[in-house]
Amino acid sequence: MKPSHLVEALVTAVPQNVPLHIWGACGVGKSQLVKQVAQHLKREFIDVRAVQLDPVDFRGLPRIKDNRTEWITPSFLPTTGEGILFLDELTSAPPMTQAACYQLVLDRALGDYRLPDGWSVLAAGNPASERGVSYSMPRPLLNRFLHLTLEPDLGEWCIWASKAGIRPEIIAFLRFRTELLHDAAVRSGVNAWPTPRSWEMVSRAMDGIDARKATITADVYEMLLMHLIQGAVGDGVAAEFIGFLNLFHALPSIDEILLNPTGAPLPSDPSAQIAIATALGRRITDSSIAKAKLYLERLPDELQVLSMRDALLRDRAIAATPEFTQFAVTHGELLA
Repeated sequence: MKPSHLVEALVTAVPQNVPLHIWGACGVGKSQLVKQVAQHLKREFIDVRAVQLDPVDFRGLPRIKDNRTEWITPSFLPTTGEGILFLDELTSAPPMTQAACYQLVLDRALGDYRLPDGWSVLAAGNPASERGVSYSMPRPLLNRFLHLTLEPDLGEWCIWASKAGIRPEIIAFLRFRTELLHDAAVRSGVNAWPTPRSWEMVSRAMDGIDARKATITADVYEMLLMHLIQGAVGDGVAAEFIGFLNLFHALPSIDEILLNPTGAPLPSDPSAQIAIATALGRRITDSSIAKAKLYLERLPDELQVLSMRDALLRDRAIAATPEFTQFAVTHGELLA
């Protein structure tokens, strides 16, 4: 399922207390998505890393009261309210720890402890094909969950990235090299490879490098850029992305385009056109849309729509302008 479909499934199942297990490759955003669903439903969110727990940790420590043994409920188990109890990295937990989840998942209880009615149990883990620390989930536990699989989707990632402030160079590059959002075929022994999570790290690393640009030499800047990007997405992808950055930085500036939209240079290379449409979409406002639209009309229709969608996601005031109304009439089928 792509992220938006998984969100719909969670919003449907969580209020009914249906226990769900989300499968997906590392770095595709499973944990972040569940947290966002909790926020959307206005529920508390407790993230329990099952791999860090021993079986006894779920039931708690014993104590003697009135000559009887009772169990002290661990603090991470809720006692009131509504929320999502999220058992993350469940497939990385040893079999005995997974077995301790049996009763909690199906019966919503652990010994004398009862999970409040307003709480749902969700879990997530990576399949064995990811070659991480992984244990086969026991069949009784498998049968206690409804299983869903999350797969990355470039279109939805670009929407999220535009809202989250991911650098436009990265969004433009991945729109051109769509298969590099997530490399599911990465070979064993490689320390870094492209995933949605690692591209977010690249964006933050580039922000950090730019923050130091005024205080470091050009050689140090290039060294940091290469090594930090390699450390996130691997050598080959880093080299290709840095080559794209050189192309990106050689494009006419957005200020130049907005000052002279009919005379500013127009690249002929498809990757450069994607890059400039993405960069322009990051800068369009309700006051600059008229000039931006003049430049966009020199690009293919699909890139015009791509740029305007990005701008609209960032600034809804654009939709109230006569220029956008005219654009929507002309490109209604593509905008739909």
